[in-house]
Amino acid sequence: MIECDDTTTRYAILSHRWGTEVNYEEMFGLMKMEEEAREEVKQRHGHQKIIKSCEQAAKDGYEWLWVDTCCIDKRSSAELSEAINSMYRWYQNAQVCHAYLNDVGESTFPTEKADEKFSKSNGWPEWFMRGWTLQELIAPQEVTFFNRDWMPIDNKRQLASTLEVITRIPSEVREVS
Repeated sequence: MIECDDTTTRYAILSHRWGTEVNYEEMFGLMKMEEEAREEVKQRHGHQKIIKSCEQAAKDGYEWLWVDTCCIDKRSSAELSEAINSMYRWYQNAQVCHAYLNDVGESTFPTEKADEKFSKSNGWPEWFMRGWTLQELIAPQEVTFFNRDWMPIDNKRQLASTLEVITRIPSEVREVS
C-alpha cells in the first residue's frame, strides 16, 4: 500500500453500498494468505467490486483509486478517526467519483420511483439511503454512476433533476464543491 497526497495525486474514488467487503488487513495480506483463505477473499462481492473499480479507473486514465473498505485500517482508532474527518476532502479532491449501484441492472439510471423494485430503499437504489451519500454526491466535481455490471449509466450533471427528486437537495447545493 502506498500513501499519496490527495491534493497533488490524480485519482478516482469509489462510492458504494457495503456488503461482503475486503478490509485493509485482508487486502494488505492477500498474497501472504494460505491459498484457501485467499480464494475465499477473492470470491467476495467486495473483492470483485475492487477489481472492477480498478479496471474502470485505469480505463479512465487514473493510476490510483481510493476505496474506503480496503484503504482505511480500522484496527487503528486514530487512523479511523482521521479517515472519517478527511472523507469529504478525499471525495472533493478526487478527479472522479465512481458511484456503484449494486441493485441497478438496467443500462439506464432509474428516473422514476419504483417501489416494487427498490422496496427496501423508498423506491430508489439503495445507494441513496446511505449516511455517506450526501457528501459523496456533493463533494466530487464529477460523479459517474455505474450499474451492477459496471456499465456507466449517467453522471450527476445529466441527472440533476432526478437527483433533486430523489435526495430533495437543490442542484445549487449539489454543485457547491
